[in-house]
Amino acid sequence: VQVVESGGGSVQPGGSLTLSCLVSGNIETIFFMDWYRQGPGKQRELVASTKRGRTVDYADSVKGRFTVSRDDAKKTLTLQMNRLQTEDTAVYYCNADVREGDYGERYSVWGHGTQVTVSS
Repeated sequence: VQVVESGGGSVQPGGSLTLSCLVSGNIETIFFMDWYRQGPGKQRELVASTKRGRTVDYADSVKGRFTVSRDDAKKTLTLQMNRLQTEDTAVYYCNADVREGDYGERYSVWGHGTQVTVSS
């Protein structure tokens, strides 16, 4: 099972970016799909969490600005980020909690991350 993020880049404060995450492999079920981020000198933090097609939670710092959407058929997770602030600068990671096909094990898979830089 692989998780691949895309869509990062540089943007000015107030701008927007859309991140995408694709999960691939021999998958029976995807339970949680989440976005995390890790800013410079900071610990990794949860940005948005989804459970089998419904949004579970957003970090307080992004509520009202970020929107997460999940497509279980396509095995994708999208993060629409609006009104970006310098504090949003971080590497953004996608995490998927999956069960492999053919009665496989359940485990968590991380992507390699995509850089988001917000700067004037």
